[in-house]
Amino acid sequence: MQERILVIDDEAQITRVLRAALTAQGYQVRTANDPEEGLQVYREWAPDLVITDLMMPTLTGVDVCRAIRLIASTPVLVLSVRDHERSKVEALDAGADDYVTKPFNIQELLARVRAHLRRAPERATHAIEAGDFVVDASAHSVAVMGKLIHLTPKEFDLLLYLARNAGKVMTHRALLTAVWGAQSAHQPEYLRVFVGQLRKKLEAETGKQYIQTEPWIGYRFMAEGWSETAGAEVE
Repeated sequence: MQERILVIDDEAQITRVLRAALTAQGYQVRTANDPEEGLQVYREWAPDLVITDLMMPTLTGVDVCRAIRLIASTPVLVLSVRDHERSKVEALDAGADDYVTKPFNIQELLARVRAHLRRAPERATHAIEAGDFVVDASAHSVAVMGKLIHLTPKEFDLLLYLARNAGKVMTHRALLTAVWGAQSAHQPEYLRVFVGQLRKKLEAETGKQYIQTEPWIGYRFMAEGWSETAGAEVE
């Protein structure tokens, strides 16, 4: 299987050059000139490696790293100009694996890409099996007690993040950033709507409750569910 690389950079010339160079090396490549679009492509396409610019008009490369690290360990290589040393350190602290300074030598960048892909764990294509659930990220499918459940893309992203953190309390901010991006971290109305939709779809066939509200904090996903409503506060 060809390895997948996602390039996020607001400079169209950079994305064109990298697409051509990476494609010539046999990689599957997708590009995005907007970081929010890039994160959406990341969630839907599940690349093996991400190359992102550091300084972009809306979200920065640091924001991109943080969003990815909330849900996966995909290698992230950051492109930065020489005078942004502090931002490079911030990106590394946020989960970036490496950085290349602009203007860069394309052969050096390709060598770093190869090195990180060699070190990266084999791309996770297996399903998450937890309690009553089988959540398959590669197939974008969810089964509850053996029954397939149809979810919208955002509902699936939200459930996938919850399933990867089953039993843990996930704050509103963490969930919003992981699914909708850092710009939505202070808009909890998104969560109320989508958690309500998820509850209806996941619990309709089983009579169990799977998503517990932690008042003023966030939500806890219990993959085996519970049948008693006492103590389970629902928004």
